[in-house]
Amino acid sequence: MSTSPADTLQTPSMSGRKRKASEEPDQDRMSTSPTASPSFGNRLLRPSSTPRSTKRTRTGLAVGRPLALPRLLETLSADEMRQLLQNVADQHPELQQEIVAKAPRPSIDSTLSVFSRYEDDFREAFPLGTQPTSDYSYNRVRQHLLQLMEALRDYTPHFLPPQEPQAIMSLNYLDAVTNTLHRLPDWDSYQHQRHKNEAYDEIAKAWALVIREASKRAGGFHLQFGGWDQKLVEHNHKSGGRLEEAVNELRSAVGFMQAGSSSASPGVSDERANIRQQLFSGSYGQQLGVGHGGW
Repeated sequence: MSTSPADTLQTPSMSGRKRKASEEPDQDRMSTSPTASPSFGNRLLRPSSTPRSTKRTRTGLAVGRPLALPRLLETLSADEMRQLLQNVADQHPELQQEIVAKAPRPSIDSTLSVFSRYEDDFREAFPLGTQPTSDYSYNRVRQHLLQLMEALRDYTPHFLPPQEPQAIMSLNYLDAVTNTLHRLPDWDSYQHQRHKNEAYDEIAKAWALVIREASKRAGGFHLQFGGWDQKLVEHNHKSGGRLEEAVNELRSAVGFMQAGSSSASPGVSDERANIRQQLFSGSYGQQLGVGHGGW
């Protein structure tokens, strides 16, 4: 029997290896792998119940928009804020009372700062090289003078009783405002001088009201120990006797307080006691040339 060439080329290892009956062909083993299983393929293709989105979120586009009210108000100056409130109040009169009720109460210092601005504008308006009390100077500063006078007239009632319940506050305000009037020039023309004279007359009535009310409270404590008798005498002297009405009211108040006290209050100087005595007797200021008919 002849041997085929294929049989002669078979190596001993190959010829000596016998397949076991339990072994399966390679193809069968591959068919039983997990990846080849139909159920495994179904598991891979099954979609997730909560898919994870990979889409990027877009940021908001830049769009212009107006400022919110709080930020807008931050940019306004004091003058712009006042003008804004005034415009709103003019267009909506029903809001005026609410604005007045909710606005902070003006203090003496804040009010005097307003007067100071008007007075500065008044003095800066004077022409150079001319007589300050002349008609020409008056015509140049007239508008600023009237603005100052109008401000004094509008603010003063706010610091008088019963609007202002504290007598010391009213007295301090009137003391400062009267000094403002003293600083104004005495104009050459009587017609121009009348603005200052009328302001003195109105301030005298305000002084009289405050003194009358102060004498009713705490036995006139503020009038007795605040030195207001001496201050008022000085104011009347500087005004040329224009505060006579206030001095008469003080004379009545001092007489009432002296009648209710058997002795002078401790700590009162001889000068103040002398002024009180002159007020009580009606002879005060005669040596200064002031009083009835002095102006």
